Amino acid sequence: MRDKLERAKEASYKLMMLSTKEKNDVLFDCADLLIENIRYILDENEKDLENARANNMTEGLYDRLKLTDERIRGMADGLHALVRLPDPTGAVAPMYRRPNGLMIGKKRIPFGVVGIIYESRPNVTADAFGICFKSGNVCVLRGGSEALNSCKAITDVIKKALVKRGIDENVITYLENTDHESIRELITANKLVDLVIPRGGKGLIDFVLKNATIPSIQTGTGNCHVYVDEFADLEMAVDIIVNAKTSRLGVCNACESLVVHKTVAEKFAPMINEALKPYNVEIRADETARGYCGEFAEATSDDWGTEYLDRKISLKIVDSIEEAILHINMYNTGHSETIVTDKLANADYFLTLVDAACVYVNASTRFTDGSEFGFGAEIGISTQKLHARGPMGLKELTCEKHVIIGSGQIRE
Repeated sequence: MRDKLERAKEASYKLMMLSTKEKNDVLFDCADLLIENIRYILDENEKDLENARANNMTEGLYDRLKLTDERIRGMADGLHALVRLPDPTGAVAPMYRRPNGLMIGKKRIPFGVVGIIYESRPNVTADAFGICFKSGNVCVLRGGSEALNSCKAITDVIKKALVKRGIDENVITYLENTDHESIRELITANKLVDLVIPRGGKGLIDFVLKNATIPSIQTGTGNCHVYVDEFADLEMAVDIIVNAKTSRLGVCNACESLVVHKTVAEKFAPMINEALKPYNVEIRADETARGYCGEFAEATSDDWGTEYLDRKISLKIVDSIEEAILHINMYNTGHSETIVTDKLANADYFLTLVDAACVYVNASTRFTDGSEFGFGAEIGISTQKLHARGPMGLKELTCEKHVIIGSGQIRE
């Protein structure tokens, strides 16, 4: 691995010198080649899907792994969207003059080499490359064994576009070694890797945070809540919850937990039960909620903090918006939370006090996504509070350095 990382580091200096046009030309070619090679990518993906079925992979994870014609075209669309976005690198903030004549400013630069560790989602391969490349970063990718064939196929296609344009193909490196030690080696590669981003389950993220010796970004799991306020439009609440829970089970912005105000609970409980029943979603509820609908399963304390990625959802009845927010902040993962309400004061209260990267009013949590936010793509959803929070786009994959221009000044 060290040889690969050394080549990646060397390639990072070449990449920093490319113009925006040169980078955009490569992204256009990558998008075209992804579409031209749909059949090849789908054939390789089917090998992974066959293994997944043999290993009884859960429905949510299987959905993450599965590629379709539409999803591959979506990957290409994401690259096209990145082309249309401004290049953040090289921009210099207005400089100011010190009394001694020194001119001081800040220049936006890429990190250099970014390692991305991810599970089950081969589309991350193209998204990560695109956003790293446009922001001037080399990417070192380490996918999971369950998606090995798919990720290798997408990487092969990207490398063809790089070779076509005479770009060092080491600006993307895919690590095929999927054992646990390969992660440890990547996240302790000081001087060779500048930033590591884990995208996966809690176990992976915790391992990276505890063991990395290079800077890392925490991209959290998603125990996302919908709070149905006492002033909610209940029909709207049902529509939002059905979308947030059932449109895709295996994504981090899916709703996993419901919190409902007691004044609307008796009416709302049977409504949400009937709405989710066609989707075979099991509702695990507290004692009060079960009194309003006998079909609910009994919730345990573990359910309040669980990211199911499955056809399950928890339901908690609360006495007030204050209790709702306390419950959400206790059990959420800092990802995405929403309130359904017609009362402006309650919406503002929720927006102010809920501790999460993305906080919504009257909308599905499923919108927490780089493309939906206008970023073209994303490198992950950061749930930490330093450097970046929420969907990480091009600017979030850069940092600043001070540039100082003098005319011979010396400090006395």
